Amino acid sequence: MRSDANPNRASLPLKLAAIGGLLFLHLPILLIFLYAFTTEERTYAFPPPGLTTQWFAAAWNRPDIWQALTLSVKVASVATLLAMILGTLVSAAMARASFFGRDQISLLIILPIALPGVITGMSLRSAFGIMDIPFSTLTIILGHATFCIVIVYNNAVARFRRLSGGILEASADLGANAFQTFWHILLPNLGTALLAGGMLAFALSFDEVIVTTFTAGQQATLPIWMLEELIRPRQRPVTNVVALIVFAATFLPILLAYYLTRHGSETAGSGK
Repeated sequence: MRSDANPNRASLPLKLAAIGGLLFLHLPILLIFLYAFTTEERTYAFPPPGLTTQWFAAAWNRPDIWQALTLSVKVASVATLLAMILGTLVSAAMARASFFGRDQISLLIILPIALPGVITGMSLRSAFGIMDIPFSTLTIILGHATFCIVIVYNNAVARFRRLSGGILEASADLGANAFQTFWHILLPNLGTALLAGGMLAFALSFDEVIVTTFTAGQQATLPIWMLEELIRPRQRPVTNVVALIVFAATFLPILLAYYLTRHGSETAGSGK
């Protein structure tokens, strides 16, 4: 007997479970956005007694927020640049060469992001102390670069492994030097993967708290500023406004990275 039911169609309980999971994950974020517009400064009464946009103007006029935001953008940008350079070089070596201990080295490369942030932060703080490096913006950048490299590496090495080695050999046969092969062959194939890895690294660096706590001196990045404001609140809705900014600064790069890599299997030279 023929059935018109689609076997791939999700059942109603499964749909309800999926909706419930999404609400569980995202409802707290929506509440933060809601209380960025509340007229009440100290309490979180629900529903909010009123809505206003005055806290956006208050956040705009707070110099401490601008200082923290500037530092976060600076740290994330430099850490991402370092990660893209080093992560690309490491991924090229790991994907295109065979040598003894390659798997073990690959494990060591991804270890900084696999370990708890507290362990990474304590290790970096001890290392900086032994080397007498004063805690400053530089130490924050170096700390963030350790795990940002892993993000770029994972994206780049996956794309390298999908590339056919024949296109590199063909480029050499046609007389191209190493730079020409990189610029005209490798970079166009790696471009979206590197851009996606850089965006993910920027987003991860921008909202990092634990490693920053161990590697910062007197500076405060935007997530650290938010943490301090939650402990000693002055204007709670202003903190929610800043949370909105952090969400946008991290969500948009992640969304762009997703759209850039969702068709990553369709790589030129991968044997199509």
